[in-house]
Amino acid sequence: MIAFAFYLFALGAIAGGLFTVISRNPVHSVLWLILAFISSAGLFVLMGAEFVAMLLIIVYVGAVAVLFLFVVMMLDIDFAELKAEMAKYLPLALLIGLMILMQLAMAFGAWDFAEVAKSQLAAPTPNADEIHNTQALGLILYDQYFLAFQLAGLILLVAMIGAIVLTLRHRKDVKRQDILAQIYRDPAAAMELKDVKPGQGL
Repeated sequence: MIAFAFYLFALGAIAGGLFTVISRNPVHSVLWLILAFISSAGLFVLMGAEFVAMLLIIVYVGAVAVLFLFVVMMLDIDFAELKAEMAKYLPLALLIGLMILMQLAMAFGAWDFAEVAKSQLAAPTPNADEIHNTQALGLILYDQYFLAFQLAGLILLVAMIGAIVLTLRHRKDVKRQDILAQIYRDPAAAMELKDVKPGQGL
């Protein structure tokens, strides 16, 4: 049963990732992405990392993927025109992809395992009788690799601020709220009372 579940989740993850890339409809791509996330969560459960699996479902499926789905469905984007613009850069993209594949081949060609790799691969998770995997993950993140974890969060914060600054555009034809103008407004000058007679209009 465990082997069947592994092959089922592995096939779902591979198929979800493949169809996410090749689907023509962006809504279908997001749905295939959700399938890949759920299948990956199932693989984490089989490895004994239930906490990571629940995080994957709650954060990525429950928040990120659903946000992608709402954005794709609500934005009126001409994907045919967008793909036509991307086709112009296809030769450059193929060249960059070939260079990345060559670098990966060189890296894996010179790959060498550490002396403790076999022992760590034999027991990737701690013994459940000694310590729970959630507690072990917390000790690794907030004790052993605390500085690296904080630096990763700082880098993500800087990237988020940079993306907001780069995409911020001030349009002159958009009405914006002026708090000071509302506070210092004179009610006597802002309102005018009209005595409308019966049967007459303004």
